[in-house]
Amino acid sequence: MINEKISSVLKSVEKPGRYCGGEYGAIIKDKAAIKARFAFAFPDTYEIGMSNLGMRILYGVLNEQPDIWCERVFCPWVDMQERMREHDIPLWAHESGDPVREFDILGFTLGYEMCYTNVLSMLKMSRIPLLAADRTEEDPIVIGGGACAYNPEPMADFFDCFSIGEGEDNLVEFTRLYVKMKEEGRYSRAAFLHEAAATIKGIYVPSLYEVTYHEDGTISAITPKCDDIPARVEKCIMADMDKAYFPEKPIIPYIEAVHDRIMLEVYRGCIRGCRFCQAGMIYRPVREKSAEVLNRQARCIYDNSGYEEISLMSLSISDYTELEPLTRSLLQWTDRNMVSLSLPSLRVDSFSRELMERIASVRTSSLTFAPEAGTQRLRDVINKNVTEEDLLHAANVAFEGGKTNVKLYFMNGLPTETAEDIAGIADMAKNVVHAYYQSPHRQKGRSPQVTISVACFVPKPFTPFQWEAQDTMEMLSEKQEYLREQITDRKVRYTHHDARVSRIEAVLARGSRKLCRALALAAEEGFGFDAWDEFFDYDRWLSVFERAGVDPAFFANRQMGLDEVLPWDVIDCGVSKEFFKRERARAYEGATTPNCREKCSGCGANKLGGVRTCCPQGAK
Repeated sequence: MINEKISSVLKSVEKPGRYCGGEYGAIIKDKAAIKARFAFAFPDTYEIGMSNLGMRILYGVLNEQPDIWCERVFCPWVDMQERMREHDIPLWAHESGDPVREFDILGFTLGYEMCYTNVLSMLKMSRIPLLAADRTEEDPIVIGGGACAYNPEPMADFFDCFSIGEGEDNLVEFTRLYVKMKEEGRYSRAAFLHEAAATIKGIYVPSLYEVTYHEDGTISAITPKCDDIPARVEKCIMADMDKAYFPEKPIIPYIEAVHDRIMLEVYRGCIRGCRFCQAGMIYRPVREKSAEVLNRQARCIYDNSGYEEISLMSLSISDYTELEPLTRSLLQWTDRNMVSLSLPSLRVDSFSRELMERIASVRTSSLTFAPEAGTQRLRDVINKNVTEEDLLHAANVAFEGGKTNVKLYFMNGLPTETAEDIAGIADMAKNVVHAYYQSPHRQKGRSPQVTISVACFVPKPFTPFQWEAQDTMEMLSEKQEYLREQITDRKVRYTHHDARVSRIEAVLARGSRKLCRALALAAEEGFGFDAWDEFFDYDRWLSVFERAGVDPAFFANRQMGLDEVLPWDVIDCGVSKEFFKRERARAYEGATTPNCREKCSGCGANKLGGVRTCCPQGAK
């Protein structure tokens, strides 16, 4: 429940529904019965955070504990931040309206590097010391998790600890340990963090590790300070997804969320092994939910929400082994209730007329595919394992189904990329337009529209390309302009990402603890919403790096040594570094690797266990 100060400013800000709380489905508990309060923070706006399935899952699983109360926290928009400063309002939690600094634990989900400044801004708004070393016994324990936590080092000074991997189990165990130590009268920040790191899988406490450097700035060693702390922190996974917690009673926002629909998590992981893709590696091994469980969960959420669309969530939905029985069982009741199905992660090599017919109720005239590269040579380098024939077949299926718009995602700056590869992007788009006019199913009087969206390659930790240098700004700009010149058909629309943002993302993605000083300076100078075009300022970032003594090219544009100690080597994602090296070598040979279902490539992820996986359980 919001307090009077917050209520008094709601009429003066954009979208007051972001801040008022009290939504249907929100969980309210009796404070007198609570032993630990957990504030779960999403470092972006309310409507983006409320679209995040991970936040909904962890909110629900923590609140299943009767003596733990998890509440939501979002980053206020700039107009609200201004009102908060004017009226001396600290950052608050959605359910109770209580200041975040009064909570026991504050958890941030870190899904995108460009949100780091929002994290620091939220700590400042909460009036919690920015540096973990400056916090007292009265301050909350600050824990981070999510995909970016796999390289926690750029944010190491600001977090007491990180949860590595999937947090359904270990966040509950973490909070229960907090309650236990409080009840036993042996709690202190230092004692709690030490015991959590020593006894709970997936908990990384940066202050318990010493990082030493060579004179050239590369890392010499990452060493635990205590004998009972693991040298490498292994990630947690949910072994059996059929038994994993799923939020069947969603919170219904008062304002429209970015994804205002049922989000049905079909499986975790990916069988494909694209060499640029971090998610495909860190979420291994593949673990599927059964079609029966998914259908039941979807129906339950529909009954509790009234949403009119179901999005089947995964890294590659067409790789789900029970897609046919799942869609069949869903359509038995979704058609009757006018609920549409959305499959947002389709692969061109498995898109069929049958699949098209099943999603015919989706209210869109377009379909999206991701060839990633313009030539077969470069697609083999990145292990995409799709051909132009696959794309044209998928486009023809789309045209047959009445679609006229096709969106294609590519990347610039991939390792070994040449001018021919860039021109190939334009050629593929032109060939799709040509395929429309050759199709017997083209619609009279309607022209096709092919949109190509080109991102800049960012080398990410825990991928075969983690050692690669990102192209310089000048190289990326030249490639973007060259592609623009190759596009001569007005039916092809070209958009590309801002190379300046991608460069800062690369610095933060591959950074060490040396970046903490720069991020602290950015926080002091009011950086925030850097993931938003209107607030990102490349020159300000360069100024911060210069004053902090950080060379951005050292992290973004330097080829790292294969035997170099990497900042993220303290984390064990389950996939071995030897596998990444083998895959990198195969990339430079132009050799592809079969997907996990065809042949196990020995990445090592099966050691983590898992039920209903795609790889043979005996493979290591």
